[in-house]
Parts: sequence; structure tokens; C-alpha cells
Amino acid sequence: MRAVPKSIWLALSCVLLAACGFQLRGAYSLPYESIYLAYPDYSVIGVSLKRAIRASGTTRLALTASDAQATLLPGAEYRDRVILSVSGTGRISELRLRYLYNYRVTDDKGRDLVQPASLELVRDLTYDDSNVLAKQQEEALLWRDMENDLVEQLMRRLAASRPVFPAAPE
Repeated sequence: MRAVPKSIWLALSCVLLAACGFQLRGAYSLPYESIYLAYPDYSVIGVSLKRAIRASGTTRLALTASDAQATLLPGAEYRDRVILSVSGTGRISELRLRYLYNYRVTDDKGRDLVQPASLELVRDLTYDDSNVLAKQQEEALLWRDMENDLVEQLMRRLAASRPVFPAAPE
């Protein structure tokens, strides 16, 4: 029996991958002409969101809320470390990192274009007292990963939102 050439396997794989609907994630297209991000200059989330919106190319970042069609307002932000399990000697063996983030999108008059919503991100972390420095670095890495994931989820939610633009008074 003859072996099938690698090029045929490669072509078959590409056809199957295309048939399943797989598509690389591209830039997001937001439903707003312009948006103002009400974040302080030192906000990691704000800087990452600005970078993602600029990359989309379809929405302009406004300098003031009155100049924008929509305003993204960050709400409360909670970061928690919850102990999941303890060893027989009473030492922590597992932690859960929880990141809760609230936001809302309003127009220039403060009316909600999208209902206020929240995002919750969770990561579990094993803990070992003999590697404290390594576990602290792993925890910091997980928090950064959660921030990046938060920005991605916010962009997906903003792109998928169907804003209700209030009618102008006559």
C-alpha cells in the first residue's frame, strides 16, 4: 500500500479547517464613530483599550466626552485572593485570583447606550511556601494576563453591542 504524500495531508487539513468556520481573530469594528475613554492616564486598562481601539481603525478616540458619540465609563474594580485549600499543617496550597470589573457606555448627555455590565475573571494558582518568590512572580503574571483578557473581552462586548441612540428632541 502506498503512503499518502504530505502535501495531500496538508491540503486536506486546510480544507477541513476552512470548512469548520475557523477564522483568525482580526481587529474589532466598534459601532461608534467616536468614543471617549474616561480613564486616568496611568490606567493600564485605559492604555490597552486605547491601543486596541486605534488598531481597529474604524472608531476615533475623542479627547472629551462632549466630543464623542459614546463614553466608556469604568465602574468599581475588585481584585480578590481567595484561599481554596489548606494543607494538613495549615499552610495555603491553592489560591483563587478573582477580578471583577464594572463598566457602562453612555452618550454625551449621560444616558446609557448599553446597559451597565460587569466582567468577572478567575484564575487558580497552586501555592508552595518553598518557592515564595516564584509564586509571587506567577501571581503577578496571572494578574497581567487577566488585565489583557479583560481588554479583549471589553473590545468583544463593545463590538457586539447594539447601542440604542436616543432620539434628538424636536
